[in-house]
Amino acid sequence: MIRDARVLRAGFIPKEIEHRDAEVNHLSSVLEPITSGEPADTAIVTGPSGAGKTCISKFVTERLREEVLDIETTYVNCWRNYTRFRTLYQILDDLDQTIDIHRQSTPHDELVDRLQQYDGPRTVIILDEVDQLEDPGILYDLHSLEQFALVCIANKEEELFSRVDDRLVSRLRSSEHVRMDKYHNEQLYDILSARAKWGLDENVIIDDQLYHIADAAAGDARLAIGILRIAASTADRKDRETITDEMLRDAADDARAEIRQTSLDSLTPHQQAVYDIVREHGPVGPSKIHEHYSDAVDDPRTKRTVRTYLSKMDQYNLLVAEGTSRDRQYSLATESIRSPTR
Repeated sequence: MIRDARVLRAGFIPKEIEHRDAEVNHLSSVLEPITSGEPADTAIVTGPSGAGKTCISKFVTERLREEVLDIETTYVNCWRNYTRFRTLYQILDDLDQTIDIHRQSTPHDELVDRLQQYDGPRTVIILDEVDQLEDPGILYDLHSLEQFALVCIANKEEELFSRVDDRLVSRLRSSEHVRMDKYHNEQLYDILSARAKWGLDENVIIDDQLYHIADAAAGDARLAIGILRIAASTADRKDRETITDEMLRDAADDARAEIRQTSLDSLTPHQQAVYDIVREHGPVGPSKIHEHYSDAVDDPRTKRTVRTYLSKMDQYNLLVAEGTSRDRQYSLATESIRSPTR
């Protein structure tokens, strides 16, 4: 049944991108100067979860590498590499510049010096979930290095700007902004149809079922592809020739749970502390959350940073925010709250 399992993975970068021509062309034009050895503007790619931000960024950079020999690219997930050291180390490691760097004793400034001295091919640095960086000042370090082109991926611009100082805000606001909206159901159907065509045998799934997946995913391509992948895996394991509606219903629940667990596993220690407080005390407001959090951890972050944590967890369906900004209350998200009505 499964012709090419790679196509059914959310991280797969297809040869053609559905319904993002304008965004692809915009980002390509921003990065185009590096193909002739010139510095490129920083690009900020924003949009909700599952809008294809990471896919577009990787697609464009890979296409540049196909066109020009002397271009490299490095990808950093800032949710996992959230400290200044981890981010710098990941970039240098991808550039094969970490042979004599010791994780325990090398100072941050030495890592920046290494990047300043780097004389290899011009490189596109993709910083995914850039608003997760504990020290956004690293953007200032990277922004000033002409041999690197920055692509910063975030859910919302304002959450990124709220955490950086004025000198960097002015630079980021003058950057090129590639804004992406949620997919419509018809667009998600086209994405799923292409994945099914290349990844599955013919007639394994019908159009009506693909429309149902698109509707259940509510604009989130990552969820839609996850539902298709899990349903196909179930049918294949049971040696069935087609995917049934029951398999799709079960796959929708499993895909949401899988994404939720991935998000939980990605929380930083401080975010985990905030999440645990909401789990124990919710519904609870930001001020009370910060009080409990300050008592629970060493070196607590500011109220603004904790509000950013809360907003991020709401965007990723880990928490639910109810009420206006003045009386907002947070509680744990449940599948019944987040799942669309069938």
